[in-house]
Amino acid sequence: MGDAHRVGVVGLGVISRAYLDTLVGHPAVRVTAVADLDATRSEAVAAERPGVRALTVEELLSSPDVDTVLNLTVPAAHAEIALGAVGHGKNVYGEKPLAADLADAHAVLEAAAKAGVGVGCAPDTVLGTGIQTARAAVAAGSIGRPQFASAVMVTPGHERWHPHPDFYYTAGGGPLLDMGPYYLASLVHLLGPVRAVTGAAGRPRAERVIGSGPRAGERIPVAVDTHVTGVLEHVGGTLTTITTSFDGVATTAAPIEVHGETGTLAVPDPNYFDGEVRLFELGGTEWRTLPVSAGYADGARGIGLLDFVAAHEDRAPRANGELALHVLETMTALLRSAAEGRRVELTTTVNPPAPVPLTPPEDWRGDHHTAPSP
Repeated sequence: MGDAHRVGVVGLGVISRAYLDTLVGHPAVRVTAVADLDATRSEAVAAERPGVRALTVEELLSSPDVDTVLNLTVPAAHAEIALGAVGHGKNVYGEKPLAADLADAHAVLEAAAKAGVGVGCAPDTVLGTGIQTARAAVAAGSIGRPQFASAVMVTPGHERWHPHPDFYYTAGGGPLLDMGPYYLASLVHLLGPVRAVTGAAGRPRAERVIGSGPRAGERIPVAVDTHVTGVLEHVGGTLTTITTSFDGVATTAAPIEVHGETGTLAVPDPNYFDGEVRLFELGGTEWRTLPVSAGYADGARGIGLLDFVAAHEDRAPRANGELALHVLETMTALLRSAAEGRRVELTTTVNPPAPVPLTPPEDWRGDHHTAPSP
């Protein structure tokens, strides 16, 4: 495999532990440095992991001991950190969304292309067995030609569990930009890119109350729409109805359903790597659970970065910047459509990433010292 790919992590919030659990000790990568605006966080993380240095953000971005910057900052800082990494000649792999607005996302990809470095972006949950088994079923014709789809994400809001939920309700936040990437990336894998959207949105509450942690009971302002719905027109002709909301208590709707000429596919929650894929065939009498047939088995946060590092000239990284840009434009177009009351055509498109063959956990984890499957 050669030398391990060196990774520096910027942003050590809640999600960082999941990434570090996957990456630290993996033979394909070596986490060399961590940085956070709160120096005590980076020092604590480094102290727990031998060989990891605690640096300032600028020190990490310029460090010769970092090949790829893993950007786990809040959405409003995604572009700034990405551009800083690219400016120092480093690859960058970030949490979703690629940037808080479309112009910044374009700037990141343009700067990366000019510098000759790569850009990757979450979500990588779509590379797990749930979405990939569903994708394989669609590709195999299990439901015939897809006709339409639905995608539904309903929660009462992340402030109920997150101790510092402010960023969910500021620019770059909201249910669509926060959770939409999971659903939209899945839909691109399943049905291809989007050519146009029509949206509607609302903001029922001006404030939210933090429900846990040291700030429990504190009220925070809401500066974004918290219920967004709309219709996506896929290039292939399929229509998807999407709803993302921080204003509902619960739902019985499947996270994603794909309806075809000869069957309906119920797709598991794309916020997770696995889950049952169920098929109801035309003329049948009940749902049938499909066997797992594709994807990184027992996937975990960070598999997208491992896939990014393992990518070679035969294929692009699956969690790539072009897909993230298209997903971001789809979301911002939905919000613009809602604000302007009109159908919006997209300016970007993307080829769906290569399917993920069924990959046992010992392979992608490096237990056998092999890279993730091509």
